Amino acid sequence: MSLKWRYFGYILLLHIGLGVLAFLVLEETKVLFLGVEVLILVSLGIAYALYRRFTRPLRLLGSGIDAIKDQDFAIQLRPTGSPDMDRLVQVYNEMMKNIRKERAQVQQQDHFLNQLIEASPAGIVLMDYDGQITEINPHGLQMLGLREVPLSQKPEATGHPLLQELAGWEAGQSGVIAGKGQERFHCEVAHFIHRGFHRKFILLRELSREMLAAEKRAYGKVIRMMAHEVNNSIGAINSILQSTLEAYPDHPEDELADDIRASLEVAWQRNERLNQFMRNFAEVVRLPAPDRRRIALDEVLRNVQQLMAPQAERQQTAMRLMLPEQSVYFEADERQLEQALVNMVKNALEALEQGGEVQLRLLRHPLSLVVADNGPGLPPELADNRTTPFFSTKPAGQGIGLTLVREIARQHGGHYELERVEEGWTECRMVLA
Repeated sequence: MSLKWRYFGYILLLHIGLGVLAFLVLEETKVLFLGVEVLILVSLGIAYALYRRFTRPLRLLGSGIDAIKDQDFAIQLRPTGSPDMDRLVQVYNEMMKNIRKERAQVQQQDHFLNQLIEASPAGIVLMDYDGQITEINPHGLQMLGLREVPLSQKPEATGHPLLQELAGWEAGQSGVIAGKGQERFHCEVAHFIHRGFHRKFILLRELSREMLAAEKRAYGKVIRMMAHEVNNSIGAINSILQSTLEAYPDHPEDELADDIRASLEVAWQRNERLNQFMRNFAEVVRLPAPDRRRIALDEVLRNVQQLMAPQAERQQTAMRLMLPEQSVYFEADERQLEQALVNMVKNALEALEQGGEVQLRLLRHPLSLVVADNGPGLPPELADNRTTPFFSTKPAGQGIGLTLVREIARQHGGHYELERVEEGWTECRMVLA
């Protein structure tokens, strides 16, 4: 039985008892008996009025409690007229006002934090209390090469090599991890407190672009210094050689003059080769910014196949084109992409030397231009040098071709990868998005 009905029962029994007692004592004095009965009725009215007065604040507080349960913090209680109860009402209203203010601040901070995570240039992987992934921001998905968030999976269960390695890290641990090709990531595992419990998160920062930019500045400065010195020397030497050649006209009867002329021509040719050598290096440094236009990437691959088909036929190498059913469009510099693909195909043909197969592929996810060959590939002992600028396994190679590919990919916001894959294929990939 509730307190309300116990109160009413007590008051009712009390007044019934008083009425019976008044009847027994004042039965013969009817006027006095009627007066007592009227007083009993008045007492009942006063008891009910007091009940209403006492319970009104309780009803107000009850409605306030219901509002808190429903998380409706906009309700304010009105004063009851009772000084003691009004102080309680004032405290309640102040509490609700502070809750509304703090809740608005939390919502604003939460919204700001979500926007910050979404727009962050770093990759962020959030996990719940059990270490399962709950969210990955867009840049994190791009860096990890994922199309969607592997929800409710622990990092080690995703199958991604980078996440699998980070799964064993403790909070506070940081370091650099190598990914595919030239990818380098600075990784940090940390935690924050949410609802009184620790939650881990992973912070990824791509170092590849910064490293490549610093690397390019370094070798660009060296190449410019070399080109300046070599070109100045070659110009002067060629001028002397030209004058000397003119001083020794052809005289079949003069064997010494013929020998001198032949030697000078060899020196001239060597100078020209050295000049071309430096021009090839300078092309990497002087690569202009891409003139981006919307182009069909499958058409670019078809053009490169037609261009390189004669060389492939001469060495009896099959060349296959593997394209998606529908055209793929991308904002890029067509001439630079063709130049990069030609270098990639030439590298594959030179690796095969004779026979074999070269495949030109266009992948949608991630958007990539791939040139694959089934040649011997890069020797394992030299695998660590595959991302080194101007590195080449060919005796006369300068390593300029793939360095130029890397620069073109970087200027288009992507990167290139060179690795040995399964079934004896070597893939050179220019990842654009």
